[in-house]
Amino acid sequence: MKFNVKSIGEKGSYVFTQNLRISQLGKSGRIEEAVAVFSQMTEKNIVTYNSMISAYAKNGRIENARELFDLMPQRNLVSWNSMIAGYLHNELVEDAAKLFDKMFKRDLYSWTLMITCYTRIGELEKAKELFNLLPDKQDTVCCNALIAGYAKKRRFDEAKKLFDEMLVKNIVSWNSMLSGYTKNGEMQLGLQFFEAMGERNVVSWNLMVDGYIGVGDLDSAWMIFKKIPTPNVVSWVTMFSGFAHYGRITEARSLFDEIPSKNLVSWNAMIGAYVRHNQIDDAYKLFMEMPEKDSVSYTTMINGYVRVGKLSQAREILNLMPYKNIAAQTAMINGYVQSSRVDEANEIFSQISVRDSVCWNTMITGYTHCGRMDEALCLFQDMACKDMVSWNTMIAGYAQSGQMVKALGIFNEMQERNIVSWNSLITGYVQNGLYFEALNCFILMKQQGEKPDQSTFVCCLRASANLAALNIGIQLHHLVIKTGFGIDLFVKNAIMTMYAKSGRVLEAENVFAETNNKDVVSWNSLIAGYALNGCGKEALGLFEEMSIRGIIPDEVTFTGLLSACNHGGLVDQGLSLFKCMTETYSIKPSSEHYACVVDLLGRVGRLEEAMEIVEGMKTMSSAKIWGALLWGCRKHQNLELAKYTAERLLALEPQNASNYVLLSNMHAEAGRWDMVERVRVLMKENKAEKQPGCSWIEIDYQVHCFLSEAPPGLRLEICNILKTVTAQIRNTEWMLDYRYILDIL
Repeated sequence: MKFNVKSIGEKGSYVFTQNLRISQLGKSGRIEEAVAVFSQMTEKNIVTYNSMISAYAKNGRIENARELFDLMPQRNLVSWNSMIAGYLHNELVEDAAKLFDKMFKRDLYSWTLMITCYTRIGELEKAKELFNLLPDKQDTVCCNALIAGYAKKRRFDEAKKLFDEMLVKNIVSWNSMLSGYTKNGEMQLGLQFFEAMGERNVVSWNLMVDGYIGVGDLDSAWMIFKKIPTPNVVSWVTMFSGFAHYGRITEARSLFDEIPSKNLVSWNAMIGAYVRHNQIDDAYKLFMEMPEKDSVSYTTMINGYVRVGKLSQAREILNLMPYKNIAAQTAMINGYVQSSRVDEANEIFSQISVRDSVCWNTMITGYTHCGRMDEALCLFQDMACKDMVSWNTMIAGYAQSGQMVKALGIFNEMQERNIVSWNSLITGYVQNGLYFEALNCFILMKQQGEKPDQSTFVCCLRASANLAALNIGIQLHHLVIKTGFGIDLFVKNAIMTMYAKSGRVLEAENVFAETNNKDVVSWNSLIAGYALNGCGKEALGLFEEMSIRGIIPDEVTFTGLLSACNHGGLVDQGLSLFKCMTETYSIKPSSEHYACVVDLLGRVGRLEEAMEIVEGMKTMSSAKIWGALLWGCRKHQNLELAKYTAERLLALEPQNASNYVLLSNMHAEAGRWDMVERVRVLMKENKAEKQPGCSWIEIDYQVHCFLSEAPPGLRLEICNILKTVTAQIRNTEWMLDYRYILDIL
């Protein structure tokens, strides 16, 4: 039926035109304009509301869609279906199901929507339940939806059974079955089915091309492509995108140029290919040649410039957009956030009148990464619809800034949590040295039924390693194997470190030997373990093996090696490694490398050489370097150099009490009591406070912590116990028992 002014009347013509505008604006992502048109309409009908609901849903504003749906003066079946389709588009399956249950009347489209909804998220049993309730189980559309669901989940037998039982098949039925094979990489089965197909269309050919590209067989994909009777734009785009994906960008461009009739999708696909390979100049040239551009074109270019760090060019593209959409603006915000230009990001953010969760979370992330937690909290509190990402971002932000009490507060406020929430909190505890709290959080997590993942185990293994809590580490190791994460490389590396830090070098070696896919971190973990346990020669031997196998060392490798030489007194080997690091592997020494070398020389009294290295450094000096030199000065009683070293050290760490204590002890050993008093005065003036000593011991799988600043009563009790133990040890009988134990061992 053709509509015109005469057939629908003047008012009807106005409403019809405005409804069409709302629909078109919604499809093109210009949601604010669609809202403006809807608000200004003096006359509205059911189609107006349905069009606006669809526009909201397609642009991610599902809450606004539902609010409008609830406010509708009257609804028809299309209204209900539009709202369910909106939920489906935004992957809100439970909301869609609730609305479906409330429907007073359903048509086949309603049933198909819900069946499709369940099949997309893999809830095939629920989809099958709905299918069995269908009045007409031979409905082709619903059968096709269920076949697609089965095939997607690799349940090919069930898909084929339903397919064979269909009395009437259409081309969608055949393609749904074929799609299951090709999208799951089963190209042999796919080819057999394709050759036996009762009918084919260009979609069938495209599925085969896409399937071969998916498994990396470009030759077969190209062979199928050349046989397509009448390729469409999708055929061309699929093939040249395949070339681009595997780095054959020249062939991709050549194929793009051959397309007889290019549409907007093909232009955007080629620009996207250039962007993914960081060929931003070629992307821009093509962008400027486009006969027409849409929001995807602009957003792709903005993302491209952000990717290569050219933010001014990205901003220029954004300013060129005739209709700025939230995706492009969020891409620009993300670029500024990545470069820590948060104020400029906020400028863009402030210009967006209606923001989605991605936009909010990107801006909150920007503030958290810069440690501006007060501003992050203000945004978080202003956010109307917080999602899981928002909460987790705040937890991680507080953790990174060392505010674990506030991180825990956010965590406790959450109505529901996921594994990322728990991991963010546990990681925060580990990063801030709160290892007991990290392990307690892990126990609570297990009690509440949350399953740990690789990140959880890595963090908890680090916590037990830093506490040298071997029994807890062993339990974690067993749990890792039980839960199937024993083959994960990151977890294996963490297990190695745990054993090494607990003094169990043999176990660390065994884990290393069992690791098939070793990376440089694996080698570094064992080298660091050797260093920690004074096995300098073993560390050097492992480095030689590493070189033979062609593993390229990094700066962490040499930190471990220099530390191993340091602990083993291997001065010449350490200096040789330092030279090898800079000359052979062109690794720029860090302050930690310099500190190791200075400490190495300082231990054997070669203080002048150590000082020459410090003065010739090409990196900024650190407290570790001057601290290592000061220790060497103390050991070899070089007070003159110690004085100069201490001045530099105290300038860097004026409130570190340990430095004052070290300097004071040096003067006391030399009998210079006037200098001792002067250091103490200086310590008070700089308000340097010595942190209480801390020790811990593992008893019956529990770690107990002890501070040196114990209450007087407890201190007296400990002293009395120590006296008793000492008296017993001096007893000959106890000494004999002790020797007997040593003999057994």
